[in-house]
Amino acid sequence: MLYFAKLPMRWHHEKLEDSILPKEPSHRSSSVGTVVDDYMKAVSEYRKSFPSKQDVIEQAPDPAVREMLLRLQEMGCETTFDRFDQQQPQCSFGIAGVCCRNCSMGPCKITPKSPRGVCGADADLIVARNLLRSLAAGVAAHGARGRESMLALKYAAEGTINIPIEGEGKIRKTAAVFGLATEGKSVAELAKQIADILLEDLSRTIPAEHRTLRAFAAPERLQTWTDLDILPISAYHESFESLHQTSVGTNGDWKHVMHQFERCGLAFSWSSVLGSSIAMDSLFGLPNRNTSKVNLGALKKGYVNIAVHGHSPVLVQEIVKQGRSEELVRLAKEQGALGIQFYGICCSGLSAMYRYGNVIPLSNAVGAELVLGTGAIDLWVADVQDVFPSIMEVAKCFRTTVVTTSDSARLPEAEHYGYTHDHSNLGETEALAKKIVRRGIESFAARRDVPVFIPQYEVEADVGFSAEYLTALFGGSLAPLQQAIENGSILGIVNLVGCNNPRVVYEKAVAEVASVLIENNILIMTNGCASFPLLKLGFCQTKAAQQAGQPLRAFLQEHNLPPVLHMGECLDNARASAIFKGVSDAAKQPIKALPFAFSSPEWSNEKGTAAALSFRMLGMNSYHCVYPPVQGSANVMNYMMEGTVERFGSKMVVDLNHLSLAEKIVQDFKQKRNQLGWKA
Repeated sequence: MLYFAKLPMRWHHEKLEDSILPKEPSHRSSSVGTVVDDYMKAVSEYRKSFPSKQDVIEQAPDPAVREMLLRLQEMGCETTFDRFDQQQPQCSFGIAGVCCRNCSMGPCKITPKSPRGVCGADADLIVARNLLRSLAAGVAAHGARGRESMLALKYAAEGTINIPIEGEGKIRKTAAVFGLATEGKSVAELAKQIADILLEDLSRTIPAEHRTLRAFAAPERLQTWTDLDILPISAYHESFESLHQTSVGTNGDWKHVMHQFERCGLAFSWSSVLGSSIAMDSLFGLPNRNTSKVNLGALKKGYVNIAVHGHSPVLVQEIVKQGRSEELVRLAKEQGALGIQFYGICCSGLSAMYRYGNVIPLSNAVGAELVLGTGAIDLWVADVQDVFPSIMEVAKCFRTTVVTTSDSARLPEAEHYGYTHDHSNLGETEALAKKIVRRGIESFAARRDVPVFIPQYEVEADVGFSAEYLTALFGGSLAPLQQAIENGSILGIVNLVGCNNPRVVYEKAVAEVASVLIENNILIMTNGCASFPLLKLGFCQTKAAQQAGQPLRAFLQEHNLPPVLHMGECLDNARASAIFKGVSDAAKQPIKALPFAFSSPEWSNEKGTAAALSFRMLGMNSYHCVYPPVQGSANVMNYMMEGTVERFGSKMVVDLNHLSLAEKIVQDFKQKRNQLGWKA
């Protein structure tokens, strides 16, 4: 593990009833000071690997990114990469996870002089508590935005809001999986029942069965989690319990804290992600495969240009709908515009893109300032998550109007037209959307003299893939995909996702890992922020099959597929999970035995912690180029890297060299194939 070679990594395993985790490694026989010195040296080496802004300018794979960084540098506009440089050297204690500020007796940090905090918490406990709090935030993040869709589905089914229910097929299929009586039931009646189940699983307070998990999880996994006593009560409860356990003077056993970490991970998977995905697909319908323009060269001069940024689809879908209405297009033209055009930043744009078409994806969250720096955007519509407050400074430079739409997320000096805290005005969705689009038209009229600079780089990409699409493509089941894996046409499947992190050269790891995997006949699924470089660099085109090894290329060409299947936004990890489960069912093998993997090379936040854990709990390894903040505890680090092998059949692999990381995936797949007796 590169720079952590000095840390003792010896493992012992205990019985479940004795402890869920390994005993303390052998370093306890040495002085605490020596151990602290070791991890601080390791963190120091880690920091040396962080790239500078100049490294990004020279090495970022997207030429539009390089061009915009130079453009904004010349203009004196600060970006994420400038601020990352200014933060160096970042705090060693924070990187290692051994800084605790949970109470006002601290903050406390672990050093050779002070191996315990004021309350007596050691490095193991501090790191474990910090990690659990981060995971609980990830559960809340996806769960909160999912709750909005669940409520909208419920209210639409009850007829109290005027939003059409477009996912009849998804609703009837989901009702069948839940075991609901469907005969004679209308779509609205079933939609309401489903919404109630999803909301109950999200927010249950009285302990009862988590119905979504019970209905959709593989029996083998369900038994594993039951035996480990980690089944969640609800997403709300597990987040609540996580904050409770990590409050001052509560849970002092780091091993038990990690037990709650696993329970919280299941709540994330089956409520915050799958539950939210079911609600969205039920309300708005499944994605449709279509072709989209991508990257900054697709920006259109002369149009009212509106960017949607965030993760909440309910208002965004209506904004896009109203922006295409005759009334508002006519108003835009009266102001001298050629029309109204929508663009996508981060996940709101991706979900709108695959459902409605002609919403052009431009950038992930880290690159948002670069999009604003073109001067081409008249209105920036921001809802929740991955909307950095720094966008306001760049927006001011180019007089772009910024509107926020969620009571959970405000920006200084932005205008606000959105939902209330209790969502009591969901029925005003159409009026809010019209007001926002009108504001975009006004902004266009006021910005005629703003100079526009558009790097001329754009490509087309195929988007809108799902388990349902592939099942139909393959004649009603995923068996042909499973057979292609078994016979060696496809070495394995990787879900290549995650956010971006300036600790890694922007978008480079994702793009180059994808190249190595495809050359080695590995099929890729993608979504969310990590999907943008794959979209922008042509990996999502059918002609990109030429980059694949011969067996994979033949399979892709036979079925008219690109080597990277774009599933949508970050919540659409649920689509990838469904494909993994479908292939597993066809192979009659548990997921942990198959050549499957999760990789988020550039992950950066709480949701990333949760997503990686979720896939490891399904039984597949996760692969990364960024370490979690656990270096200060050999125990917790051991748990994160290897501790899930015995429990779930998976491990976390971190390698700062992304090409080496990709090769590890290839070799691990070959090893799994050998164990199955499949051609490698």
